[in-house]
Formats: sequence, C-alpha cells, structure tokens
Amino acid sequence: MITKKLKNKLEKIKSGDYQPTDFIIADAKDGDMAFGIAAPGPAPAAETDVESVLYKTRRDYLADMTAMAESELIDILLMSASSAEALHAKKLFDKTDVTPAIRLNDTTDIWSARGSNYRESPSRPFATVDLSQVTSLSQLGLYSITFSNNLEADRTTLETYREFRIAIRETGIQHFLEVFNPAFDINLNDASLGDYINDMILKTLAGVTQVDAPLFLKMQFNGQQAMADLCAYDPGNLIVGILGGSAGTTRDTFELAQQAEQAGARVALFGRKINLAESPVELVKLMRSVIEGNQTAEQAVVAYHEHLAESSIKPKRTLKADNMITEDALK
Repeated sequence: MITKKLKNKLEKIKSGDYQPTDFIIADAKDGDMAFGIAAPGPAPAAETDVESVLYKTRRDYLADMTAMAESELIDILLMSASSAEALHAKKLFDKTDVTPAIRLNDTTDIWSARGSNYRESPSRPFATVDLSQVTSLSQLGLYSITFSNNLEADRTTLETYREFRIAIRETGIQHFLEVFNPAFDINLNDASLGDYINDMILKTLAGVTQVDAPLFLKMQFNGQQAMADLCAYDPGNLIVGILGGSAGTTRDTFELAQQAEQAGARVALFGRKINLAESPVELVKLMRSVIEGNQTAEQAVVAYHEHLAESSIKPKRTLKADNMITEDALK
C-alpha cells in the first residue's frame, strides 16, 4: 500500500536525482489522537452564531481527507487507525495514488484535551494502536518521540522506540519518525535547541541498521542553519521532513515549505496549516508551485486570496495581514 509514486520519489531523493517536483507532501489528519472534538477545526457557523456547534464533525473530517486525497496533490494521508478504517471501507485508496499512513503511537505530549496540562511534563511513551489490527489498513506508519533533556524520560523514550522497531518487523509495516521539540522550556536558547534536537536524532539513529531505519523524518523547523546541518549530514540515507506546527498565516505556510526545501528538506507533513486553511486543496496546490519555483511565497499568498475571492470564500485575514511572516524561525 506504499504507492509506486511515493516509492519513486523516495528513490530519487536518496539517489541524488531529486528535483523539486519530487518533493513529498503529507496531509496530517491525525489530530483526533491529540485534540479530540476540536481536531476537525471550527465549524463555519461558529463565527456568527454562538448557539451553534463550535466544531466540525468527524463526518466533516473524513470528507476533508477524501477531498484532499482525490485532488492527488498530496503523496501521503496520515490518519488515526479509525479514520483509515472508515476510508478503506469506502475504497478511497483504490481510487487514488495516495499512500495511507497511520499514527502508531500517541505519547503524552500530544495529549491536548481542552483543560489538560499533560504538555507541561516530559513526554511519556504510550500507544493506543494494536499493530496486529492495522496491517490491512496501511504499510506505513508514524512513530513520534520527544526529547526533554531529562535522563530518565529520554532513556525510557529510546527504550520504547527500540521495542517498537522490533515489534513492527513481523508486520511488514515501515515507519517514519516524528521528533517534536519539547513543549516546555528545557533551558536552551533557540539555536542550542536546534543543535540539541539534531544531535539526539543522529545519536538515536546511529545504532539502527537499515532494516529498522525510518523512511524519513518529521521534525520542527528550528531555523535554516539547523535544518541545513541535518540535511547535509547523510543525504543518501536520511531524508528530512518538516512538520507544520501551528496554523500561522498563509505566508508562514509557504515560507516554511520553501525555506525548508532550500535547506535540504524533502518532505512536508502539515496538519493545522492545511486543515485550518479556508481552501486546503488550493493551499497545497500553491505550496507545490512555490516549492517548484514557479512563484514566490509572497506571490502565492496573493494568488491564494484571488482564489478565495473567485470562490466566494471569506478570508480569515486581510491580504496584507496574511502576507506577513509571523513565526520567529522563518524571519
């Protein structure tokens, strides 16, 4: 169930034959394993009617996944196991060239229930998914870890990751590795944090042979220098991808994709940046255009707002506000 399209892109990236058209985009629609009811995003009526339901439903969430997959603009659709099961029942992946992927663990630092404080503590390993029950749904999964610069917590994280790699050998599932920045202050400045995360990634993977190695990484953009350092280290074996983080502005989305690709990243796995956009399919279309050098990030924001106007979609921000870079790592 890893499509030929995705396999070809990975092979070209590893062989050094990469072209911007080979850039891999994943739509991360696994937010129900973190945010619960809020995962699908605000309901359109919530802006004007305080009596209405505040959030879209699971049915809406699945419809958004279907629309994005059918657009063929993405290479991977990342979901919870229950979403993958529902979409397989509708034969979605028989009709598209998109690879389904499942979140295979849900560590405590992604537990984001309203009113919770789990993210204030070092990440603790946990997995809801039963590996034996998802092999028919996907042959690709995400495994996430978070380093906290805490000896016992990080030791437990790495031990559990080792156990996971051994467990999936028998299933035939391949995985990609998500590495979050810690959600709380670990007494490192921004530059040092990027160095720390890079070093811990390489320390983790140095003892892993190719049979167990992740297909690629998903990590936070900690600035051009940190991204370039990691991407240049072992490009024939280690493919680096970026996660999207908070929604930000449309300019932030395009800048993140462009700056990361220029630094050597070859994958973008965006959740809220896609899901909370006014027109997600158009956003991804313009992301590809920016990455492939057909227009600048600034020009793409203008084109995006022109599309919203033509489609009678109300923008969340003015064009001027939406064309601002607001994320510090991108400035």
